[in-house]
Amino acid sequence: METIVFDVGETLVRDDRQWASWADWLGVPRHTISALVGVMTAQNSDAEDALRLIKPGMDIGEAYRARETAGRGEHLDESDLYPDVRPALAGLRALGVRVVLAGNQTARALELLRRLDLPTDLVTGSGDWDAAKPTEEFFARVVEVAEAPAERTLYVGDHPAYDLFPARAAGLRTAHLRRGPWGYRWADDPDVVAAADWRVDNLTQLVPIVRTARATG
Repeated sequence: METIVFDVGETLVRDDRQWASWADWLGVPRHTISALVGVMTAQNSDAEDALRLIKPGMDIGEAYRARETAGRGEHLDESDLYPDVRPALAGLRALGVRVVLAGNQTARALELLRRLDLPTDLVTGSGDWDAAKPTEEFFARVVEVAEAPAERTLYVGDHPAYDLFPARAAGLRTAHLRRGPWGYRWADDPDVVAAADWRVDNLTQLVPIVRTARATG
């Protein structure tokens, strides 16, 4: 186990602020967004389809730009991190693991992530690349930035369709995190169980997993 690459949303960062801000922007109650994201979760669909249910035909990229122009753009600070993030990343780096963050984030979100100065070797993702999950192109870039063979790289995420299955198809090892709507909803799905090399409830569990994997080869 040479490199561990992490998804961001609902793996490292809570998404409740993000969805609340979208509800405020669209002028609907926050519980409406939550309920519609729940529908998308149950269908294993793209969460942003919840926004399109409220505003059919919505151009998400254009909406991001309009929010930024209006001074209501993306925000991210320490309070958005799950409490296990810093201890887990620091523990992995102490073992000599290369730690990379790579998810579907805008360029602005990646900038905010870098400002948090997390114990990582690289923070990147779709905002830097001309590719987004779950495409093959995205995971080819993951293998590239991992700087390790795919079979010695672990991808950690909560979403089966966007994280687990495409990472597995790219030859990466996989860990499914039981966290957030997708992590909880799909944790015991037979396809998820079969596709995950490891299943974790907390990121700090990755530290002993790495130790054991290295000891057993």
